[in-house]
Amino acid sequence: MAAKTPPAFVQAGDREVRVSSPDRVIYEATDITPEITKLQVCEYFAAVGEPLLRAIGTRPTAMERWPDGFRDGMRLALGPQDKEGDGFYQKRLPKGAPDWIETVKIAFPSRRTAEELCPGEPASAVWAAQMGTLTFHPWPVRRPDVDHPDELRLDLDPQPGTTFADAQRVAEVTRELLEELGLKGYPKTSGNRGIHIYVRITPSYTFEQVRHAAIGLGRELERRDDGVTTNWWKEERGERIFLDFNQNNRDRTIASAWSLRAKTGAPVSTPMTWAHLAGISDPREYNLVTIPDYLSDGDPWADMDEQAYSLDPLLELWDTLPGGELNFPPDYPKMPGEPPRVQPSKKVAEHWDDDGNRL
Repeated sequence: MAAKTPPAFVQAGDREVRVSSPDRVIYEATDITPEITKLQVCEYFAAVGEPLLRAIGTRPTAMERWPDGFRDGMRLALGPQDKEGDGFYQKRLPKGAPDWIETVKIAFPSRRTAEELCPGEPASAVWAAQMGTLTFHPWPVRRPDVDHPDELRLDLDPQPGTTFADAQRVAEVTRELLEELGLKGYPKTSGNRGIHIYVRITPSYTFEQVRHAAIGLGRELERRDDGVTTNWWKEERGERIFLDFNQNNRDRTIASAWSLRAKTGAPVSTPMTWAHLAGISDPREYNLVTIPDYLSDGDPWADMDEQAYSLDPLLELWDTLPGGELNFPPDYPKMPGEPPRVQPSKKVAEHWDDDGNRL
C-alpha cells in the first residue's frame, strides 16, 4: 500500500493553512494547461488573496465544492436531495471550520436563515479551497447590511448559436449606455463564454429595485442591439445574448472575480479593463496558470470602491420603457405583477386570470 502523502502548508496573509492530500489531481492536463493539484489550487488562492478579498471580503459567500476535483462529464448537484452530483453548493458553513473563519447570518426567500462564510482574510479562501471549493459565490451585499445590495450585476449569457465575440459586442454597447447614464461598469469574463459587468451602487435599494434596474437596462439594450434579449423563457430567446436580470435577486449569486470554474483547463473569472476585454479572442487563456502573471500589472478593479452610483437612471428606464414585470425563478414565491409561470408555447389563455394566477 502506498504511503499517504503528508499534508502541506500554504501561507496566506498572516496565517498558515494546512492542506490535506496536496497531490490530489483537481484538473487534468489540457492542450494549454498542465495537470493541476489541490496544493496548486490552494497556492493560487493565496496568490490572488488581496484582489479576491476586495471582491468577496465581508460578503456572505456560498462555496461551490468539488471534493474530488473536476473532470469532463461531472456535474453540479441540482439541490440538497440530489446525491448523484459530483459538485455541490455549500451555503451553510460546514461543521468543524476553524474558529477564525468568519460568518454572517443571511435570510433566503423562503425566510429560512443560515450562517454563511463571510471572508475576512485571504486565508479564508485557502481554507475553502482545502475543502474542495473552486468557485466562490458572494452575495451583492456586505456585512452588516445584508438586505441592501451595493452592486448591480449584469450577466451577459450567450445562448446557443452565439459566441464569445457576440458577448463582447453586447458588452461594449452596455459600456456605452452606462457611460451615457453617468455610470461606470467593471467587466470580467465569466470563466466560460459569458461576460459579467458590475456597477458599484449606493446600498440604499432593495433587491427588487436592483432587479428592476437590470431589466430597465436590458430593455434599452434590446432597443439598441437586436442581438440582446431579456426573454425569460428559453424558447423565446433565439440566437441572442440573454441579460439574466434574475441574477440580482436575493440568494442569487454569480461566480466571483478571480474564482476558478469547474471547466477543463482551470479557467478563471477574470476582471479586465474595457480595452483588454475588447482585444481577447479566447477566455480560456485566463486560467490558474496564467493569472498570477496577469495580475503583476495590477488589479483592473482596484478602484471599484472609490465611487458608488445611484440606480435612479436605470430605474427610470424600468418605469418608462414598456414591458412590465418579468418572471422570477421557479423556486421563488409568486410575485406581484408577475406573468404566468408557464412556457408561452404551453399557455392556454382561459386557464389564467389577468394577474397571472392559474384558474
